[in-house]
Amino acid sequence: MAAEAVKEEGAEAKPKAEKQTNCPSCNKLIKKLKRYYRDGKFYCSKRCWRAFIDKSKTEEKK
Repeated sequence: MAAEAVKEEGAEAKPKAEKQTNCPSCNKLIKKLKRYYRDGKFYCSKRCWRAFIDKSKTEEKK
C-alpha cells in the first residue's frame, strides 16, 4: 500500500510536455496530415523549415 502511494506522488511530480500547435517560422496552425518534422520541432512545410534555418543563420552572424 505504501509503495503505491510513492508511485502516485512520483507520477504527479512530472510536468507534462506541451504539444506544439503552431509553426515556429510562420506561426500557422500545424495540421496532423501535413506536417514536417526536423530537429525536434514540427513545421507546416519544408519551405517554412528552410526559412527558419536561414533566419537563424542570419541572426547567428550578427
